[in-house]
Amino acid sequence: VGLRSCIAEGAVIEDSLLMGADYYETDADRELLAAKGSVPIGIGKNTHIKRAIIDKNARIGDNVKIINSDNVLEAARETEGYFIKSGIVTVIKDALIPSGSII
Repeated sequence: VGLRSCIAEGAVIEDSLLMGADYYETDADRELLAAKGSVPIGIGKNTHIKRAIIDKNARIGDNVKIINSDNVLEAARETEGYFIKSGIVTVIKDALIPSGSII
């Protein structure tokens, strides 16, 4: 777990690497993002991450599953904020994974 990582309650992280963040968001920033329907930097509530690399400043919403349940070995989904190599999901730097997403 990297510097300035924010992990919400109920999140489960297994066999993964979190790079952290370059900066903290203030409580006011986080409230403003929530009011806009956006996602703050970090890992949202009740999110499950397994065998993944989460790069810096990633915004992962609530109830997200990054578990590669279909055992995909290779996938190029950079426009969606991630890719899969050798079965390991990598969420790219500054990516936004919306709440409820399943990867």
